[in-house]
Amino acid sequence: MAVTLTSLADLAAHGFDDIIDVRAPAEYAEDHLPGAISLPVLDDEERARVGTIYKQVSPFTARKIGAALVAKNASAHLQGPLADKPGGWRPLVYCWRGGQRSGSFATILSQIGWRVETLLGGYKAWRGLVVREVYDTPVRAPVVVLDGNTGSAKTEVLNLLPGFGVQVIDLEGLARHRGSLFGALGEQPSQKAFESALALALAGLDPSRPVVVEAESSKIGNCRLPPEIWKAMVAAPRVAIAAPRPVRAEYLARAYADLTADPVRLAGTLGLLRPVHPGEVIEGWLALAATGQHAALAESLMERHYDPRYGKHRARMAVPVAEVAADDLRPEALPGLAARVAEAVRGLTR
Repeated sequence: MAVTLTSLADLAAHGFDDIIDVRAPAEYAEDHLPGAISLPVLDDEERARVGTIYKQVSPFTARKIGAALVAKNASAHLQGPLADKPGGWRPLVYCWRGGQRSGSFATILSQIGWRVETLLGGYKAWRGLVVREVYDTPVRAPVVVLDGNTGSAKTEVLNLLPGFGVQVIDLEGLARHRGSLFGALGEQPSQKAFESALALALAGLDPSRPVVVEAESSKIGNCRLPPEIWKAMVAAPRVAIAAPRPVRAEYLARAYADLTADPVRLAGTLGLLRPVHPGEVIEGWLALAATGQHAALAESLMERHYDPRYGKHRARMAVPVAEVAADDLRPEALPGLAARVAEAVRGLTR
């Protein structure tokens, strides 16, 4: 049977035991349905080879060769990751769109006796639902932006807010990036994978309650914010954490310990600021980094680079702002700060 999805929530509602992506590994790596496991029936090289034969020789020859490869790979999956699946196992199998790869694999699984189903329209149908959510649908809950200068512990506070009854979307968490030049956290998701994760978060919002997101530019690392959420953020009221610069510097030195522990990476990142600051300023920052004066480095970066840019950006905005003072950003102080931010959010949206 082929399952038709009419909303993003439909997938979880079906309750499949496993979701199997039979596309090639490169297709899976770019994006896939949430929770899907990769069991390709053609690997990247095999898919390219069958496609070439289809175009240059004949569709019949391509299908014959492709069927043999699918059978070989299906056998490996049956003797490997699927070997211990019980008789009542119920998987969903999908491919790109046409259903040839998923249909072939599903036929084999159904002949064994498993209650297998395929996805009508494959990944392309899922992608259509994602696009509708992030490009065509206004954010369904009132948006409040959590603002504050660099080093205000915004991300940590954001992730404490659900404990105080506030729904949030952690955009930096979805993008796997802290949103600044120094914010890399390893490999980011593809744009499509970022949008899939964001679409699920947006679709799950309670429209009757505000949702808090952190202040960001229109790009978080390499991930672009889709237009609907960006428009909502630009127009949203803001709760701004106001902390003294030395307090923020100490916080940054702790929060970016992964970066300061790698002198080569830190120096390379500082070097990226050469186009916008005089050489002597860059050399001063490099000297602070080399001597381990990370709090002093953070304070200077904020004074000369980040705070002025934040100030210019805010001067162009005309939205309600509630300020929450924070003189302490140590870990033990953050729950209390989050409680005050939650109260400010409620005050802005009453």
